[in-house]
Amino acid sequence: MAAKISTKVDPRHDYMHPLGKEDNFNESMYFNFYDTGAGLGGWLRAGNRANEGYAEISVCLYLPDGRVGFMFQRPEIGGNDAFDAGGLRLEVLEAGRRLRSVYEGPVLELREPQQMSNPRAAFKNNPMATVRLDLEHSAVGPMYGDTGNEGESSAPPEQQFAAAHYEQHMRVRGSLAFNDETWTIDGFGLRDHSWGPCYWQAIHRYEWLTMNFGEDFGAMVSVIQRDEAGENLSVGGVIVRGDTVEEIVKAEITAEYQDNGLYHEALRARVETAGGLNLEIEGRVKSFIPLRNRRAGKVTYIGEGLTEWLCEGRRGYGLSEFLRQTG
Repeated sequence: MAAKISTKVDPRHDYMHPLGKEDNFNESMYFNFYDTGAGLGGWLRAGNRANEGYAEISVCLYLPDGRVGFMFQRPEIGGNDAFDAGGLRLEVLEAGRRLRSVYEGPVLELREPQQMSNPRAAFKNNPMATVRLDLEHSAVGPMYGDTGNEGESSAPPEQQFAAAHYEQHMRVRGSLAFNDETWTIDGFGLRDHSWGPCYWQAIHRYEWLTMNFGEDFGAMVSVIQRDEAGENLSVGGVIVRGDTVEEIVKAEITAEYQDNGLYHEALRARVETAGGLNLEIEGRVKSFIPLRNRRAGKVTYIGEGLTEWLCEGRRGYGLSEFLRQTG
């Protein structure tokens, strides 16, 4: 089943939404980026779980020499008025067009990022670095997604995964200071914004691929399996060429994994758009970190790969995110 995607997203959705009554109501924004000249990239996410009294703050930086800077926090918050907690601040400069992300604070400096498979040991055995990241994200294509009825769904809240959600491909400029190292960033990326009841454990598995090949060409591919039996499967995505969005109606993703059968290191996506265009996209993971989310005794694995993409003879970069329920 193809996922529902619309390009008629009201830019006013860039602002905060009323806090729902559900215990697991979550409003989140996510940004990723890659600068080919500097050879570095990253992603950051803020998720407000105001009814639970905290935010989820993630910052991940893939440095040119293979190190990864990573931080996850759950700072206390008292409401859903802004994304501003734990040193991470997200601002709307011009709704639908320009946003700013700033992080000032510590990150774990990982020379072996796969140590994050055991977060307790990783935080104990690796040094902390001081970071200031300041980025402006400017649209290079339209907003697309499904804002539905303000994120409402007939499913029980504990079975939902942010029904309202949209994305946009972006130009990214700014700076990164990592201890005494500094870089000027001029690259591309993608952002998303979602709100509504959300648990990471509500989906059995997914693959989410984001990529930019320049200011004129980007893509997103998504395959979501909502139940273990595989009967509730949704596929979708977009091909973005300037202001034109071609909806993906068929997608097949195959991957090569490390010996543990979990950490992806190469992948291929075959997609078909509503207009009948068939594309093959190849990806190779350049840097990888395994993460997890735990709730009520359940463990959700999330593999984050900074990925080099090839499509239509062009080379691009972005993220490949794989989610699995592992325990």
